[in-house]
Amino acid sequence: MTLFRPVLSLIPRCMLLAGNVRALHRSGVCCKVEDRKAMLASLPSKDEGTIGERSIDIDTMIGNNDADRKVNLFPDANTPSTLFNGVPFNEIPICNIRVSPNNTIISITDAKGVPQFIRSCGIEGFKNTRKGTNIAAQATAISISNKALERGYKTVRVTVRGLGPGRMSAIKGLEMAGLNIISITDTTPVSWNPPRPRKQRKL
Repeated sequence: MTLFRPVLSLIPRCMLLAGNVRALHRSGVCCKVEDRKAMLASLPSKDEGTIGERSIDIDTMIGNNDADRKVNLFPDANTPSTLFNGVPFNEIPICNIRVSPNNTIISITDAKGVPQFIRSCGIEGFKNTRKGTNIAAQATAISISNKALERGYKTVRVTVRGLGPGRMSAIKGLEMAGLNIISITDTTPVSWNPPRPRKQRKL
């Protein structure tokens, strides 16, 4: 009781008699912070567009005895003239897959780089955030593959550029439609002196 006397002496006596003194109330801010931390911890990790990709040990995939296949697995000076189904490698059409977090654009060009077909998830009828899904990329790849097969393209080489959910799904869609993929090249540009990244998004 003696501790509260100085505090009460500061309050005018008329306010005490009238009952106008309010009790101090402390809100539970610390509980909200802990709940927010638990919620952020339970969220899945941010996907950079590499779901489904994993590194494969080449030696275990091929086997140690197949030395000849191991040599021919990677390109060398003779690769441009190597025949695939009777066609040299440098005359096979190219399928360019441009992947971003919001869309996937697939184009098929001839060996010289002249565009023949182009399809994107938006052209296929996917709208807004659905354009950036792997299902949209796979449907787009199947659609453009059917057009290519009608034109007579059976064998293609694939170049993938960018990070997004449709990287692996687009290649899978090309295979599902019946195209024969002989090479996959990743042409994603890598900056050795990148700009400062954006600050983390606050939820």
